Amino acid sequence: MSKQGRKKEIDVHYGKKGAKEKHKTHSSVVEEKLTKREDMTQLENNNIYIIAVVVVAVFVAPLTAESMLALHHRKHLALKMDEALLTVSNELNSSVLVSWKSERCYQCLYQQLGKVDGASSPGQPSTASFTVKTQHAVTLQLNNTSNNNELCNVQFHFGEHGNYSLWIKNPNGSAQANCSVVTDAVPVNSYIPILVAFFVFVGLALMFAIGKRTMRFDAVKRLVVRIGGSMETERLINSELGSPQTEAPVTDNILPPPQSPRKRLRSLDTFRGIALVIMVFVNYGGGRYWFFRHESWNGLTVADLVFPWFVFIMGTSIALSINSLLRAGLTRGSLLRKIVWRSLQLFLIGVFIINPNYCQGALSWENLRIPGVLQRLAFSYLVVASLDLMVARGHLDVLQTDAWWSPFLDVLLYWPAWVVVLLLEVLWLSLTFLLPVPDCPTGYLGPGGIGDMGLYSNCTGGAAGFLDRWLLGEKHIYQTPSSRVLYLTQIPYDPEGVLGSINSVLMAFLGLQAGKIILHYRDLPTSIMSRFLIWGLFMGVISAVLTRCSTDQGFIPVNKNLWSLSYVTTLACFAFVLLVLVYYTVDVKKWWSGSPFYYPGMNSILVYVGHEVFEDYFPFRWRMVDSQSHTEHLIQNLFATCCWIFISYILYRKKIFWKI
Repeated sequence: MSKQGRKKEIDVHYGKKGAKEKHKTHSSVVEEKLTKREDMTQLENNNIYIIAVVVVAVFVAPLTAESMLALHHRKHLALKMDEALLTVSNELNSSVLVSWKSERCYQCLYQQLGKVDGASSPGQPSTASFTVKTQHAVTLQLNNTSNNNELCNVQFHFGEHGNYSLWIKNPNGSAQANCSVVTDAVPVNSYIPILVAFFVFVGLALMFAIGKRTMRFDAVKRLVVRIGGSMETERLINSELGSPQTEAPVTDNILPPPQSPRKRLRSLDTFRGIALVIMVFVNYGGGRYWFFRHESWNGLTVADLVFPWFVFIMGTSIALSINSLLRAGLTRGSLLRKIVWRSLQLFLIGVFIINPNYCQGALSWENLRIPGVLQRLAFSYLVVASLDLMVARGHLDVLQTDAWWSPFLDVLLYWPAWVVVLLLEVLWLSLTFLLPVPDCPTGYLGPGGIGDMGLYSNCTGGAAGFLDRWLLGEKHIYQTPSSRVLYLTQIPYDPEGVLGSINSVLMAFLGLQAGKIILHYRDLPTSIMSRFLIWGLFMGVISAVLTRCSTDQGFIPVNKNLWSLSYVTTLACFAFVLLVLVYYTVDVKKWWSGSPFYYPGMNSILVYVGHEVFEDYFPFRWRMVDSQSHTEHLIQNLFATCCWIFISYILYRKKIFWKI
């Protein structure tokens, strides 16, 4: 019915005199309801359109980018991912042995690539083709097979699916050969897909940021209210863009008691969500890029960052949770029982999900892996939460910053817990550097295998590996460690083993210290951030001393497999700095709501367990057209990660949270 028709009905029913007044009351309500319904329908259509554009931009653009570059090369070559073709042309009379080693492999033996026969006649070189790895630069060594003399040594970084020729010549009959690498076919740029995906996500973030800023103008708000007809439409739009208002969820163990005026810090859930989202992405494969995989031994990649950060923020949550529960009147005995029960649950869930045969019947003890991520979290939580329960205070006073002892008071108040943690660290140092390991040098921190010139091939991890094999047995620890990739190790080694658990306690305890800072300086955000930065600087200095600012030459190298002391201090340094940035932007300035990381951060256990259990099921994995393409792996892994973010968002809207 038209507006004029509705107006005529009102005039007839109410009379000429009151028509205008009734029109403002009854008719305006009807019109607003109809307008709201039309607006909601239009909003849903716009959302569908936006989602379609995002999916096309994120998941199709990278595929087109790499496919156009790779088409020519893949048409002629049967190369796998991260491989190139090397054709060696030998003009010498004698045959040549070609060997190689990766530049990332510290003090490694050369591995044989193949043999190239001598030239049959002058001007007729003998050739042989090999596939070479392209993730890192390699060193090629060429030796004369008759006397094993080294002819030449070539360092080169091959590109994926490229064609290369290595010419071996003997100019003027000299004893030293002349070796040179020539590019016959230009390699594809395998990093274009991830660059495209990165810029797409950055563009989307900027769009949402602009939308959020726009919604702050009063004129825009009034327009949205007029169009939507109610504040409900404004709430929906704000929730999509990330509302600048901080909502206090009603569930989680960090939540203070209802009677407390304190509100939940969104930055902590955002920090946890960042670590969790990256963890899910790298666990799903990370597009099969080497920097999204764990480092083979010493050093750091993106994949090595997230687990310690998760442990760190767990420690922060422990401080806030126990403080709120004590203020709520719970006894320390009841809290200790809850801590033990939660740790046991985490451990059992971890054992369940890391053993791949749980869907095929009862778990078999014969090959049951015992250590794991959730098991490490359970142990760290049990120790740190128990220590905090021992020294925690239910009622805290804000510390005065003008006293000379104030910079140390948040540590001195909890000195018994610090003593226990330091004693645990002394235990780790003693076992690592003083425990005799059969057939291995005492204090060995190397990977074994072909590392250290192959002298200690069965000493992977030193004391850490020995303790795991002695306490748990070889069949109950991880069978395919990352050290196999470069160092070709042959014995099992578990990166979540017994000895490394001591340093994970230290990482959680440093996170606990961050929580104590938040509690004591809760009304002084500047003091909180300055304390975080001081702790970050302190951890960074310790790391610089332990590593001597090098990857392999330090006293204690940064090593995720060992969870070395320098690894913990380095990642704690990063964690304090990252927490400052997130806390400042989310809770202090409120420039960012924490979306979308806030949602998985609120349901971390469910997202982690779910992504492990459903890893091999659609829509998280499907059969690829080309399994040797970074692009297809990247699309699949990004899509699977986004699915879990979307699932956590739906659960958040439904107020469904899985707590243990």
